[in-house]
Amino acid sequence: MKYLDEIAAKVQDGDDAGAEELTRAALDEGLAPQSILDGGLIAGMTVVGQRFSDYEIFLPDLLLAAKAMQTAVTVLEPYFLKGEMTAAGTVVLGTVRGDLHDIGKNLVGIMLKGVGFRVIDLGKDVAPEVFVDTAVEQGASVIGMSALLTTTAPVMAEVVNLLGERGLSGEIRTIVGGAPMSEELAASLGADAYAFDAPSAVDRVKKLVVTPA
Repeated sequence: MKYLDEIAAKVQDGDDAGAEELTRAALDEGLAPQSILDGGLIAGMTVVGQRFSDYEIFLPDLLLAAKAMQTAVTVLEPYFLKGEMTAAGTVVLGTVRGDLHDIGKNLVGIMLKGVGFRVIDLGKDVAPEVFVDTAVEQGASVIGMSALLTTTAPVMAEVVNLLGERGLSGEIRTIVGGAPMSEELAASLGADAYAFDAPSAVDRVKKLVVTPA
C-alpha cells in the first residue's frame, strides 16, 4: 500500500525525520493509523530486529531505527488515546531490587516496542510490590525482570510469589533474564519463561501473551 513500504524503509534506515514526515502524509491521505503502525512502523522494525538477531547490524543501528519508529509513533499517539489503535500487549519491565544494571533490560524494551508492545519501564532497583502493583494498574499481561547479580535473582521469586498470593499467576505471566540466569534457575524461581538475550525475550513474550496459563 502507498506509503507503508516507504515508512518501513525509513525506519530501517534510522531516518526519524523521514519516518515522521511520511507518517503524517499517510494520515493526510486517509490511511488508518493502525495500518500505518502495523504495515509501516512495526514492519520496518521487525526487519531491523531480525537483522540484529542475525548479526547483520549492530546496537547503534538498532537504536537509530528505534528512534525513528518512536518519533513516528508520537504522531500516532492521539489515536491510541482515542481508542482507535491497539497495542500487541502491555509489558512491565524492570531491574529487580538491589540491582542497578539496566543495559540488557533497556534493549529488551526497545525491541518489544519495535514489535508493537506497550512497555512500562520501571527502571532499576524495583521492589516486588511495585512490579505487581504497576502490572495490575496498567493492565499488563507480562512482567519482565532483569538481574545481573546472583544475589538479587531471588527477588524474582518474590514477585512470582506475590502474584500467586494475589491470585494473579494465570493472568500476569513472568519472564526473567540477565547474566546469572538460566532455564533451570528461572524454573526454580517459578518464572514462566527465561530469555538469554533481547531477541529471544521478544519471541517468548509473544508466546506468553498469546498462550494463556
